[in-house]
Amino acid sequence: MARKFFVGGNWKCNGTAEEVKKIVNTLNEAQVPSQDVVEVVVSPPYVFLPLVKSTLRSDFYVAAQNCWVKKGGAYTGEVSAEMLVNLDIPWVILGHSERRAILNESNEFVGDKVAYALAQGLKVIACVGETLEEREAGSTMDVVAAQTKAIADRVSNWSNVVIAYEPVWAIGTGKVASPAQAQEVHDELRKWLAKNVSADVAATTRIIYGGSVNGGNCKELGGQADVDGFLVGGASLKPEFIDIIKAAEVKKSA
Repeated sequence: MARKFFVGGNWKCNGTAEEVKKIVNTLNEAQVPSQDVVEVVVSPPYVFLPLVKSTLRSDFYVAAQNCWVKKGGAYTGEVSAEMLVNLDIPWVILGHSERRAILNESNEFVGDKVAYALAQGLKVIACVGETLEEREAGSTMDVVAAQTKAIADRVSNWSNVVIAYEPVWAIGTGKVASPAQAQEVHDELRKWLAKNVSADVAATTRIIYGGSVNGGNCKELGGQADVDGFLVGGASLKPEFIDIIKAAEVKKSA
């Protein structure tokens, strides 16, 4: 079975209510491939989730950018998976490199978050990726495998998981992994899943690429055999996000 192309837009910590309304408006008016060709998910900051959810076209979905690792309670400033479910938010991004680096989220903590969110019925975009130092030391696959293993150790059903490979050195830097570099890691990740989880999970789990994806490079990246879509940062706030969604067509014609 072909893996459905997946395009996620991570808005990070950006936007005012007015700006968010404009972005949603642009998305709502866009002509994009149908839902059987591409799955589109946008991830606004928590405070704008209800606004986006209530105004966004029905064939696009909404994701939170994070959630707490267990049931809610005395955790000031946190938002639980249960709250997202209550708001009918279907997706959550977990383990983004900014949270791993700035907030010191460990592989184990991210793995626990992924398992808990899935158990509450959320779908998860789980992020993995190496730093420039790790890539230059030749340890890219060791790092990415360890990050993935922490998830695999805690998750038995992968049907609601999308893995986002985001080389940290390419996020927001304008440096993009070449299509060959992206394909190489995606291929290795898929082989890792086949060996350590199952052949079926390896064949069906979508592995998407993130790291300075834009309208200019999305078609070539999306054309790689094991690149199943994108997690887009800065460009998801701009009209070119539409072009990136349209890159799903490269798979249809392949």
